[in-house]
Amino acid sequence: MKSATSTFPTANLLSAAGKPSKKIITGLRSSVGRAISDYSMIHDGDRIMVCVSGGKDSFTLLDVLLQLKKRAPISFDVIAVNLDQKQPGFPADILPAYFESMHVSYRIIEEDTYSVVKQVIKEGKTMCGLCSRLRRGVLYRVADELKATKIALGHHQDDIVETLFLNMFFGARLEAMPPKLLSDSGKHIVIRPLAYCQETLIAEYAQSRQFPIIPCNLCGSQENLQRKKIKAMLRTWEMEDPGRTERLFKSLQNVSPSHLADFQLFDFKTLTSRSAESH
Repeated sequence: MKSATSTFPTANLLSAAGKPSKKIITGLRSSVGRAISDYSMIHDGDRIMVCVSGGKDSFTLLDVLLQLKKRAPISFDVIAVNLDQKQPGFPADILPAYFESMHVSYRIIEEDTYSVVKQVIKEGKTMCGLCSRLRRGVLYRVADELKATKIALGHHQDDIVETLFLNMFFGARLEAMPPKLLSDSGKHIVIRPLAYCQETLIAEYAQSRQFPIIPCNLCGSQENLQRKKIKAMLRTWEMEDPGRTERLFKSLQNVSPSHLADFQLFDFKTLTSRSAESH
């Protein structure tokens, strides 16, 4: 693991020049703070492994957590981790230089998952599923090596709502991304501190901070992804009815099992009226 022990020249790191408006900063900090509090995401002494892909969301997540670390009444460590998947043309120098300019401990993991995905998935098919599983396995392993108590991901409110519709439309299940998750192995806690943050606010913040964004040339290059169709649908809805995406997210926090149809979640079979019980 590398730590920031010297200051790199920041002439080519545009992030140093960005100054978000006070409204944007306050909005993000407030949303992240509420999510952390509501789901008890971070505790005193935690070692948070922040997964940084090079996209706007993970840059924003790292930036806000570093700010909160300075002001929080508890003490916790932040370690930035990037998985270099060996995509052709990936600018491997950008993230290390950025991390050092931010004086944050970091680790770069080199795993050629790109070649695996390209070999297994046929041309034109969606690569996200396999890519995500491979990436998750590597990150869980690294979390063990770093003795991280939490793994922080940059998924935001829009991602969560999009996942809800993807699972309903194509998986026939009512499921989204929880703000806090216990891994299948029971060994890792995954947190999503941006769960209450809208993508538009994150995009404004990232633009004003001028993060050195690295585009994904693997899954991000697939124009016909179902998620992109869902995103377009939600964007249209949002234009027609501002605030709809946020209300959809809040519906995930107001669940009535007795008014759905999962007989494994709610005992419909033994449900009887009081009049029937009296006879």
